[in-house]
Amino acid sequence: MTSRLCLSVCCWLLVWTSEAGRQMPKLSDRKLCADSDCSYPILMARAVQDFYPGDCRFIPIRQGELVYVYAMLKDRGNLFWAGSVQDSYYGQQEARIGHFPSSVVEETHLLMEANTEVRTTKWDFYCN
Repeated sequence: MTSRLCLSVCCWLLVWTSEAGRQMPKLSDRKLCADSDCSYPILMARAVQDFYPGDCRFIPIRQGELVYVYAMLKDRGNLFWAGSVQDSYYGQQEARIGHFPSSVVEETHLLMEANTEVRTTKWDFYCN
C-alpha cells in the first residue's frame, strides 16, 4: 500500500513538473516595444473577456482586469501581446507575466509609442 501511494505521488509530480522549466516554441521572432529592453509599458488595457491559457507561455486573464502591455509580437505571432496583470489575493500583491491574445483586451491608455523592434529570445517563451 505504501509503495503504491509513493508511486502515485511520484507520477503526479512528474506530470505536474513536465511543462515547467522548459523551452516552448516561439510565437514570433520579433516584437515591438517602447525601448530595447521592453522594460516600459506601452499601454494599459482592460480585459473584455476571460482568457484561460492552454500552456505556460500564456497568462490567465479575467474580464475587467487591468493589463499592462510591454510588447506586441510581430509577423506570425502578431495576434499576441506580452504584459502583466496584478493580483491581490489575501492582501498580497503578485503579478502574472506572460502572453495573451490581443483580442481579449481593450486599450484604455496609450503610455508610450511602440516603435522599437526587438528580436525575441528563447527566454521570452521559457516556462518556469
